[in-house]
Amino acid sequence: MTDTILRKTIYLKASREEVWAYLTQPEKLAIWFHAPKSPLVEGEELALYGAESGDKICWGEVRTARAPEYLEYTFTIKPLNGAFTTVRWTLEDVAAGTRMSLEHEGLPADLPGFDLTLALDKGWEGHMGQMRDHIHNITP
Repeated sequence: MTDTILRKTIYLKASREEVWAYLTQPEKLAIWFHAPKSPLVEGEELALYGAESGDKICWGEVRTARAPEYLEYTFTIKPLNGAFTTVRWTLEDVAAGTRMSLEHEGLPADLPGFDLTLALDKGWEGHMGQMRDHIHNITP
């Protein structure tokens, strides 16, 4: 793993508390990402499951959960071959809602691993877009 970091920011027409629920509550995570069996809580295991398969898709540990402003967890998926990365979410108040920022660090930067980084980059973009569409009541 390296210093490769994905950074993404979107604006949401919702309070930080509402967005926090989308980051930590199973029924909200299921809408835009993968659902855990219980809410994300600091110091607890992170385990997210596929909606259709029921297979564990992502796992790690919730390091920090400071509602409604900051969430950090370790994160891995099968293609990372046991290596863990770090995902950080920051929620900031803005005039009409919330600025949500993601940092995903520790990704491979070597040529073979770069395809995985590109896939994760595209995945986060799509997932965050799904959250925005749901919060803003936009149907595709």
